[in-house]
Amino acid sequence: MGAGVIKKKGGGRRSRRTRSQPMAEINVTPFVDVMLVLLIIFMVAAPLLTVGVPVELPKTAANPLPGEQEEPLTVTITADGIVMIQTTPTTLEELVPKLRAIAVERASDRVYLRADGGIPYENVVQIMGALNAGGFADIGLVTDIGGPTLDGQDG
Repeated sequence: MGAGVIKKKGGGRRSRRTRSQPMAEINVTPFVDVMLVLLIIFMVAAPLLTVGVPVELPKTAANPLPGEQEEPLTVTITADGIVMIQTTPTTLEELVPKLRAIAVERASDRVYLRADGGIPYENVVQIMGALNAGGFADIGLVTDIGGPTLDGQDG
């Protein structure tokens, strides 16, 4: 990817010697090749960077919430009743102390609660109480779109 050298043959008496003159053009083809490979790698890797635990979310007709500047904190309740902060399993006894420690580090008090649709409502409400006790007052319930609109029409 560096500059090359153009060799000229001298004329006349100095035919044995060659003169070297710097080439003014740079070959950018290898640079473009490397950039295209990096672009493809990042395009393939970007969708894999999402954080999530597989749960069957209930369907609603609610609109999505607007995005945030900082990565959202997500608490998930799986179908087995396991509570996870982001992707880390947590016991119910450790939940409130961990949430308090996280709340100190974060600028926002928003947390997203993802619960499997088969979880009893009582368990979801208990986790919401723990979120509030841990310092998170702005709780968003995560659902899937396409549920009933309760006006007689399906979404």
